[in-house]
Amino acid sequence: MNILVLYAHPVETSFNAGLHRLIVERLTAAGHSVDDCDLYAEDFDPRLRRQERLDYHNPRGSMDPAAPYVERLLRAEALVLSYPVWNYGFPAILKGFFDRVFLPGVSFKLVDGKVQPSLHNISKVAAVTTYGGSRFRAVLMGDPPRRLIKRMLRATVKPGAPVTYLAHYAMNLSTDQTRKSFMTKVAASMDAF
Repeated sequence: MNILVLYAHPVETSFNAGLHRLIVERLTAAGHSVDDCDLYAEDFDPRLRRQERLDYHNPRGSMDPAAPYVERLLRAEALVLSYPVWNYGFPAILKGFFDRVFLPGVSFKLVDGKVQPSLHNISKVAAVTTYGGSRFRAVLMGDPPRRLIKRMLRATVKPGAPVTYLAHYAMNLSTDQTRKSFMTKVAASMDAF
């Protein structure tokens, strides 16, 4: 399976970086073809430019700044996201990826003014993430990242595609044991992916 791994963390020595390496290693070892998209290393620009917004509903061509990322997304058969939750949301660079790449004609079509999801090449989704605060605090805030993955992204990809959400909460209080336990869980999930 061709898997696009979207990774969004700026520090190469972080726990998230370790999770990212584990994801890529396990998916590769399982025989998958991995397109490892490290948004920071690739210097992805998350800003939606004025002209991009003006052209938002128009068909895009190869000269579009997001075209290489659109092509990678459309080649993928599965999607794995690896990122931290900051301020109860995605890192800006990952949010910008959704804004600039999940376009009309790519992730959805507008038919008579109604949205029809169309990213049906994606038949499986997983998110691996960390939260500084507890699950309780995330729930109090509505846990927007979980909802975006489990609802919005699920509605965009192939109908019935399984969506896995693996989260390590309370990173501010984590221990070697809790981090190791989470990495074991992530490894098992990627092995079975």
